Amino acid sequence: MENVLRPLIVLGGSVVLTLLIGWAVDLLLRRADARHSETGLWGRLRRARVPFQFVLCVALLRGSYDQAQIAREYSADIGRILTLVLIGSTAWLIVGIATAIVETSYSRFANAHRDPARVRRVRTQVTLIQRVVSAVVGVVAVAAMLLTFPAMRAAGASLLASAGILGIVAGVAAQSTLANMFAGLQIAFGDMVRLGDTVVVDGEWGTVDEITLTFLTVRTWDERRITMPVSYFVSKPFENWSRGSAQMTGIVFFQLDHSAPVDAMREQLRDILRECPAWDGRDYGLAVTDSTPNTMEVRALVTAKDADDIWTVRVTVRERMIRWLTEEHPYALPRVNTADAALPPGHTNGQAPRPDRGRAHEPPPRTGPGRG
Repeated sequence: MENVLRPLIVLGGSVVLTLLIGWAVDLLLRRADARHSETGLWGRLRRARVPFQFVLCVALLRGSYDQAQIAREYSADIGRILTLVLIGSTAWLIVGIATAIVETSYSRFANAHRDPARVRRVRTQVTLIQRVVSAVVGVVAVAAMLLTFPAMRAAGASLLASAGILGIVAGVAAQSTLANMFAGLQIAFGDMVRLGDTVVVDGEWGTVDEITLTFLTVRTWDERRITMPVSYFVSKPFENWSRGSAQMTGIVFFQLDHSAPVDAMREQLRDILRECPAWDGRDYGLAVTDSTPNTMEVRALVTAKDADDIWTVRVTVRERMIRWLTEEHPYALPRVNTADAALPPGHTNGQAPRPDRGRAHEPPPRTGPGRG
C-alpha cells in the first residue's frame, strides 16, 4: 500500500499545489490589474500564468521525485528529462515576463507622447530589444540543456581551446548574417527607418510592416510584402517620407491648351480643397510651369498631414479638376490643331509677293509720227 500511496501523494500533491499556487497568483494579478488598470502590466503578466504553473509543477516534481521511488533504475534519466523541461519552461517564463514589461513600457510611452515619429521610433527599438532578449534567453537555455550531459561538459575544454579558429571560420561563413544583425541594431538605435514609416524602395511605395535583426518587410499599397535584408537600408539610398515630420506636399500636373483659364482654375482648386477632408489647410497653389508648341504644363500644389492623405488629395484634385474643365471649359483640354496657320499681312498662300522691278513706272511707248 505504501508503494502505491507514496507516488500518488508525491505526484498528486505536486499537481494540486501547483494549481492552488497558480490560482492564488492569478487572483492577486487580477486584483492588482483592477486597482492599477492604467499601467496594464499586471494584466499582461497574467499571460505568463501558464509557463509559471509549468515551471512550478516541474520544479516540485524534480525536487520530490526521489521520494516517490518510481522506476529507480531510470531515476537518473527521468531526473535529467525533468531538468531539461525545467530549463525550457523557465526560459519560456522569462521571455513572457520580459515581453509584458516591454509592451507596458511602450504603451505608457505611446500614451504620454503624441508625436507619431517618436512613437514609431520607440516601437521599433522595443521590438528589436524584445527579439534580442528572446534570442539570448533561447541560446542560454539551449546551452544550459547541453551542459546537463556529461559528454558535453567534457567537450567544453576542447571547444574553448579551439574557440579562436572556430570564431574565424564562423565569422567568414556568417559574414552576411552578422552584417545584417549589426545593421538591424543600427536601424533600431540610429533612427533611420521605423515601423509604420512610408518609404520608397527600388521604385516601390509602401509602409514598413516588420523589422527584425536580419530582414525588413515593406507592405505596398496593393497589399504585397517586399522582404529585404536590413543591410540594404544602411548601404543604399532610399526615400523615407515619414522622416522628421509626417506632413507632405503633393503635386498634380495638367497638360492643357494655351487658352486654359488659369485664374479660374486657381479658384476651382481652392473650392475643391475646401471640400476635401484629407487636405490639412496649410497651403495650395497653381502655376504654369512649362510650355510646348501644342500645350502648356500647369502644376497644382497641395498639402496633407501624411502620405496616405496626400495621395487622397492628389487623386481628388486631378479627378475633379479634369471633370470641371470638361464640363465648363472643354476648349482648355489639349487637342490636335488641324486648321491652316494664320498668315502674316501681305502674304498669299505662304509666299511673299515678288516686286515688279519698276516696270510699272516706265513711260508708255511713243506711237506718233516719225516712229512709223
